[in-house]
Amino acid sequence: MERKNIIIIGAAGRDFHNFNTYYRNNESYNVVAFTAAQIPDIDGRKYPSELAGELYPEGIPIYSQDQLPELIKELQVDECVFAYSDISYEDVMGIGAIVNAAGASFTLLGPKNTMLKSNKPVISVCAVRTGTGKSQTSRKIIETLLEHDLKVIAVRHPMPYGDLNAQRVQRFATVEDLKKNHCTIEEMEEYEPHVERGNIVYAGVDYADILAAAENDPDGCDVILWDGGNNDFSFFEPDLAVTVLDPHRPGHELKYYPGEVCLRTTDVAIINKVDSAPEEAVQIVENNIKFASPNSKIIKAESKITVDNPESIIGKRVLVVEDGPTLTHGEMKLGAGIVAAERMGAKEIIDPRTFAVGTLKETFDKYGHIGNVLPAMGYGEQQLKDLEETINKADCDVVIIGTPIDLSRVISINKPYTRVHYDLDEIAGPNLSDILKEFIQEHKLDSCDKQPVTIN
Repeated sequence: MERKNIIIIGAAGRDFHNFNTYYRNNESYNVVAFTAAQIPDIDGRKYPSELAGELYPEGIPIYSQDQLPELIKELQVDECVFAYSDISYEDVMGIGAIVNAAGASFTLLGPKNTMLKSNKPVISVCAVRTGTGKSQTSRKIIETLLEHDLKVIAVRHPMPYGDLNAQRVQRFATVEDLKKNHCTIEEMEEYEPHVERGNIVYAGVDYADILAAAENDPDGCDVILWDGGNNDFSFFEPDLAVTVLDPHRPGHELKYYPGEVCLRTTDVAIINKVDSAPEEAVQIVENNIKFASPNSKIIKAESKITVDNPESIIGKRVLVVEDGPTLTHGEMKLGAGIVAAERMGAKEIIDPRTFAVGTLKETFDKYGHIGNVLPAMGYGEQQLKDLEETINKADCDVVIIGTPIDLSRVISINKPYTRVHYDLDEIAGPNLSDILKEFIQEHKLDSCDKQPVTIN
């Protein structure tokens, strides 16, 4: 039978996973290309033959998504598979129209074809948009499980922006491991909060190999926590699914792909940031949860903010630096840094666009919704340099770092700065601790549930 020619439309994450789980050894298909979007400088590479398998001895080229119509015609493509996340339904179907107009079919692969089954209990933490508070939720769950003397391994959604072969399976146990693996700011923002607390994190490219490594980690593994990225659904089949929602973007939970998939398949829905969002927005989100996932448990939570040196903000002109992806494809106009500046009585939040250089100027041009806040873009060395120069050029008294990592470790800041931290604080609904106790009992993970060893 003639193999169907396939293009996988992605962003260096879900696309590779879909290939690995569904297409790699499938002789019915011939994946002729990947396309790349969202993340700078990830096109122009190859998915290497070592990862692509025996059917692809030359590897698979990665092109810019802008070339999609021409590629469909030149490569005689039968079907295009959409495989990245945090994108509006309008944009998804806009890409679908481009694909159909060029003559190919348009496909979305679902959980049945892409989720891997673990031999350990799995908790997934996903979201309906980027920047809802997944990381603080993951930390809260892990800390609760650790109180029960359980070994928890976190597996993070992929961010393979470097040498794909070298990133096939990555294990992070210390901050030094982040340096050794040349992690970008985005990677450090996700891994560092875990390793600072003594948790082990796995990530990479081949999630079947990653899952096997996590299950057999030398330090032991009782529970695997899937720490989701963007608003993608889990790569692993969850035994307990948790989804985080953001009332600063009410209604988005029913308008973005695949965030609504996460919502409709969740066991626990957490409405985060209720302390800084309008009450009517919280109600919209709650109503949408009840509509799309009526059997899920609803928790309302605050994103509790603390500042290292709050007195340094009072009455000062401040530059606020926030998590890059939350502002860019997450479409947020503020984050914890802005909230801290307002609560701590900053005199003025300066406009960073006046001082932006290089790739950051391009970021502001591309994402026109970003206001008086600087996105911490750090996908490569040049972006780091541009971030450092922009901060150091800024006419301000203090820099507020609202990113999950201490930026001063990776760039030199020539003015006073203070860090903002944020944690999940449940205020209404079922308690995560009680939900996790039920999970522990169900999977016989607690010492009191384990069968005693009989010695003859």
